Amino acid sequence: MIDLRNSFATMRPGETLARSQALRRTWPFVLDLVVAVIGLAFFYGIVRIGHYWFGHPVPAIEISLSPRALPLYAFYSVVRISLAYFLSLAFAIGYGYLAAYNKRLEALMLAALDILQSIPVLSFLPGVMLAMVALFPTRQIGVELGAILLIFTGAVWNMAFSFYSSLRSIPKELREATEIYSFSRVQRLLQLELPYAAIGLIWNSIMSVAGAWFFLMACEMFVLGPRDFRLPGLGSYLQTAASVGNGHAILWALTTMVMIIVLTDQLIWRPVIAWSDRFKFEQVEGKARVRSPLLHLVQNSRMMKHLGGGVAARLEERHYHAVALRRETRLSGAGIVRTSTSHPASFILRISLGLLLLIGVLTLAGHALTLLRHVRPDQLLNILKGAAATFLRVNVALLLASAWTIPVGVAIGFQPRLARIAQPLAQIAASVPATALFPVLLLALIRYGGGMGIGSIALMLLGTQWYILFNVIAGAMAIPNDLKEVATLFHFTRWQRWRTVILPGIFPFLITGLVTASGGAWNASIIAEYFPLKNQILQTTGLGNQISVATAAGEFQILLLATIVMALMVVTINRLVWRPLFRLAETRYRL
Repeated sequence: MIDLRNSFATMRPGETLARSQALRRTWPFVLDLVVAVIGLAFFYGIVRIGHYWFGHPVPAIEISLSPRALPLYAFYSVVRISLAYFLSLAFAIGYGYLAAYNKRLEALMLAALDILQSIPVLSFLPGVMLAMVALFPTRQIGVELGAILLIFTGAVWNMAFSFYSSLRSIPKELREATEIYSFSRVQRLLQLELPYAAIGLIWNSIMSVAGAWFFLMACEMFVLGPRDFRLPGLGSYLQTAASVGNGHAILWALTTMVMIIVLTDQLIWRPVIAWSDRFKFEQVEGKARVRSPLLHLVQNSRMMKHLGGGVAARLEERHYHAVALRRETRLSGAGIVRTSTSHPASFILRISLGLLLLIGVLTLAGHALTLLRHVRPDQLLNILKGAAATFLRVNVALLLASAWTIPVGVAIGFQPRLARIAQPLAQIAASVPATALFPVLLLALIRYGGGMGIGSIALMLLGTQWYILFNVIAGAMAIPNDLKEVATLFHFTRWQRWRTVILPGIFPFLITGLVTASGGAWNASIIAEYFPLKNQILQTTGLGNQISVATAAGEFQILLLATIVMALMVVTINRLVWRPLFRLAETRYRL
């Protein structure tokens, strides 16, 4: 060590400069090599998935409980969740954009979103899976696409609500600036709307991936009437291990899952959160920022600099230049050529599409009424009793979740030191599916005198509290530092700070979290009220239990009626409670 220090001490200034220059030349090459290796691994994964998906379907895959099978199973599950997430992201941006800017369709689209987020995954299962299998009867891709779409239905709705809420709360002066500078729709989306919605969208993306892990067990292994659908993956591995009571296999699967979650947090979410901090709407820069060494390395890679600063910038400039030329041409010819706003062909097309939609709705309604005719009065009474029981459990879970997530979320969003520790832990805890922990929780409750009544509330709480927490964290991080410094300057008390800064600042995010948590709790009832454990079925009264039983037995009339009742209850609550709160957030509590 002494010789090493002496060698550095006796090194000439020219040698030091030469070594530092050599290091600067070598380090970007190392970064480019790492990026290239990641690209090759990604390409190999695509080839492996393509070979498996386009092979012949396997009717009932035997799930091996050997730890050696876990790497391949984990790979398949990660691919399904990743594809479902990107599909959810694209849908959320498109749906939220259309609902925010189309006044005619806004009310209808929000009502549809309310209904869809409340429908459990198993209610989508028969139609989605049978349709995908019918489209690809001779290929494994049919069952795989069905599972991906089922994961999509459990992960997309909170992202759509978040993006819609962010668009509705964009400050008025920013919108006026885009109009003054004649931004195109694409330019406004890329330079205003997506950056403004980035923080909320990223945190809800984390929650969506956590929701995908939550429903992985239900999406990879299920029974539909006489048919048994199984896919190799962590979800089917966990469900098989839980069914036979193999504790060692459950532990192996949970360890693998936690490792994947930790890697995802450090390699993806942490850099993305640090990157999104640049989109905070404020006039005074905060003293502490979220840091990510991986983001710093990627940003300093020559390959990424070339792609981002060279290729992407030139393509973006060409697009904006072409849009500006088209706008000038249209404005210069506006006084000479005027296009009619009501072409006969357009009118006929709209009428035809409307008639086709009406015919489709009436046909589906006719089939639904035919199914509902087979429901007996005692079955209807049981469904209504189950709806009341599930309604009480959902509200208890929301109250318990709000009691701790609001103060903890604000503390994480306000204190950088706490955030550096708590944010990764919260992401890991939210990503671990509650269904994997539920067998242990149920065994403990049964041992100490509890039952499915308390256990179902606990599972709803485990699955839905993160919707509120992540939205509160996003809201607290999005509060401008200007407001925080004003509160400090005027020596606000703790109650004044909460009443005038914190609660109004997080209010739009909090409402989004509560709405999605409510829908998630209703959705989680299918697992919370009906759970297979050690070759027996533990169940309690509720709509989720009735939907699970009807799905397993192939009683589609009960499944349809229970789903309709659940959707009607959620829509009614949203119209009477959540929708007025959304309007309040858009008008009074926006910057």
